[in-house]
Amino acid sequence: MRVAKIVRLMAATPTSNPSHLRRDNSFSTLTGALDYAGRGQTGYNFYSGTGELFAALPYAKLRKEARSLARKLSNMGVSRGSRVALVADTHPDFVRFFFACQYAGLIPVPLPAQFQLGGWKAYVAQLTRLLSICEAELAMAPDAFLPFLTDAAAGTNVRFLGVPQDYDALAETDMPLKPAEPTELAYLQYTSGSTRFPRGVMITHKAVLSNLLTIIKDGAKIREGDRAVSWLPFFHDMGLVGLLLAPMVSRISVDFLNTRDFAMRPRLWLKLMSENRATLSFGPPFGYELVARRFRDEDARHYDLRSWRVAGVGAEMIRPESLRQFADRLRPCGFDARAFLPCYGMAECSLAVSFGVQGQGLQTDHVDADLLSERRMAASVNPPHAGDGNGRSNTFINCGVPLPEYESEIRDPAGRVLPERHCGTLYLRGPSVMSGYFGNPEATRAALSEDGWLNTGDLAYRVGSSIFITGREKDLIIIHGRNIWPQDIEYLAELQPEIRTRDASAFSVPGPEGEEQAVVIVQCRVSDKQKSAELKERIHRLISEELGIVCKVELVPRNSLPCTTSGKPSRSGTRKEYLKRKSAP
Repeated sequence: MRVAKIVRLMAATPTSNPSHLRRDNSFSTLTGALDYAGRGQTGYNFYSGTGELFAALPYAKLRKEARSLARKLSNMGVSRGSRVALVADTHPDFVRFFFACQYAGLIPVPLPAQFQLGGWKAYVAQLTRLLSICEAELAMAPDAFLPFLTDAAAGTNVRFLGVPQDYDALAETDMPLKPAEPTELAYLQYTSGSTRFPRGVMITHKAVLSNLLTIIKDGAKIREGDRAVSWLPFFHDMGLVGLLLAPMVSRISVDFLNTRDFAMRPRLWLKLMSENRATLSFGPPFGYELVARRFRDEDARHYDLRSWRVAGVGAEMIRPESLRQFADRLRPCGFDARAFLPCYGMAECSLAVSFGVQGQGLQTDHVDADLLSERRMAASVNPPHAGDGNGRSNTFINCGVPLPEYESEIRDPAGRVLPERHCGTLYLRGPSVMSGYFGNPEATRAALSEDGWLNTGDLAYRVGSSIFITGREKDLIIIHGRNIWPQDIEYLAELQPEIRTRDASAFSVPGPEGEEQAVVIVQCRVSDKQKSAELKERIHRLISEELGIVCKVELVPRNSLPCTTSGKPSRSGTRKEYLKRKSAP
């Protein structure tokens, strides 16, 4: 394995707004899509943590540079279909390498460009596992991440790794390029690992193009003159497929902000949307929550959000209260709550499965919480808490109708298809479903049937043709035969003024008699012993009163909860850490 020196590459040339938009279904690969996009004037723009443009990559320039780099990769003696691991920092270099792999017939594998709980050691261990799973032969990292990748690659199949400039210094082959075919893999996309260790989802060009074209036409409904903004990481399916590939395929410009910069200065999202008159942006609910928390009333005069037509929401359970707070805070800036577009998807389906109705905002359904818990029936309660005043209700978001060519079924544990308003496991079949998990036939057989039905692992119910997601099947807590959704426990904990959204993680562990015991771990800044005891008692009492269960409450310092590669709190990771602490001498 060769390790190359560290060099930084930057660029700074702006691109123009799109003059026209034409959907062309004649291409069936990502290289064909880029060949088409390169005939226009649009492209990718990259912004710094101060909101300044530091690099631009028109699609025409990207095509030229990707093809040149592809000829260098093709000259490295690796076979067609070999995996190339790319630490996916938000930078033009990642994009160049991703498309160079497509032109060279190689398979890019985006790796997380973020540190997890545990620092250097934990991040290196994560990279090592990911490199081993995909059996990468080549690897690239920006200079800041090269030391981590170097440590991680020791003892793996990686034959060459370096920063982008080390690859740029290589000689080009004089042999013609052989881009990937429609049935070949376009990339490996690691799952977020919210319930298990990440797995490498195999996505073909045919599958991802099918998903992209229907997202553009039937989901986001991209129009001429649209412009996108994204702070989502490239190693996440929404960031990669939804905000990197979809704008390219539809030949519109997109402005990128690094995820770390967004987390530190969330109002930069608003700045780019306002200054560039952007019309499209997507994000998980916590992004909207973070902006709402940091937004001050006097900030309103700095932003004009009247152009924001589609504010997509997905990637995790959607709580309407936090989004309504975002809309209320930003209404003086011209933000229209009807722009909210709930969606549902997963890496195993390339990205998108369903979208809500554009222009209608959040559509909610209030159901009887006791019936849902005891019999898995989503009986409508309208208005919430109707009846004798003692009943409980849960509110779920309408994630819309599955995209064209998708089939969906809600099944019970025996595999029987359930009728409307009965909650069960969501199964999907369609042209953008994965080929399987790379190198893991056992996991593939468990998730994907021979006739193409994918077990999503998500619990849902149907109203008409619309899908309502209620949670992850493996996260479900079962107490004395009752189904308890962990997000209900977390929500009750986060109602306390000391607790922020996403600062609670609920799960179950075996009790002393073998029964399931509910546990919620809450991170907060409360250090005073008496105040901590009072907070724990408040949370314990509220959960008992609302859900009728005994739940163990544990407080931990801020930034203690493990997260997935996409930044979501990991219930399985939190449970693992909890059990480790309890078993320690």
